[in-house]
Amino acid sequence: MRGPAGAAPIRVMVVDDHAVVRAGIQAYLAAQPDVEVVAEADDGGSALDLLERLRSTIGLPDVVLMDVVMPGMDGVTAAEHVRQRYPDVQTVILTSFGELARVRRAIQAGVAGYLLKDAAPSEIVAAVRTAAKGEMHLDGQVTRRLAQQLVAPSDQLATLSARERDILVLVAAGKSNRQIATELTISERTARTHVSNILGKLRLSSRTQAALLAIQQGLAPMPTT
Repeated sequence: MRGPAGAAPIRVMVVDDHAVVRAGIQAYLAAQPDVEVVAEADDGGSALDLLERLRSTIGLPDVVLMDVVMPGMDGVTAAEHVRQRYPDVQTVILTSFGELARVRRAIQAGVAGYLLKDAAPSEIVAAVRTAAKGEMHLDGQVTRRLAQQLVAPSDQLATLSARERDILVLVAAGKSNRQIATELTISERTARTHVSNILGKLRLSSRTQAALLAIQQGLAPMPTT
């Protein structure tokens, strides 16, 4: 998670099996004063090997920008491993409408966000910055489709207290634990505990799943991106 403006640049790894795509993303990111591309890989397995080498040399990246469909190890499987091995590294996945089943798996793995593959370069940068702050970046079109497909009991939110529902709304807005704590004038530890309790009560495994449920149930608005 990155600090305020003036801090070290956001360190990014780009993972995509198309060299032209990697080059284009890197060129745009490299032009940003607060972003540094530190590594690239062409599939999930190579990305995991490289992350292990980076950990013992120059340090891990803050954000991994990962394509979903790649030969060898796909992006979703790689994202699951990244979450397990390097919990402080945030992953943003690049997807298409035809890959929504894989996206649901990635959400269960705890990815920090998802983008359509044809996203504008400015949106890719925004997603990287958002993830680096410990927040979520949800593509509006993908979120709308996922929320429509979500099957959830209508009374699922009834198990939450009023405070937990307030916190769920903030989670759906992409707020980090620190931001939630500041907004509600509670400690970050208390905010983290509330979020953990919410996930437990709703039987969910990630904040992104909770955000989708809140949107699907009308508790939070749909992202506009």
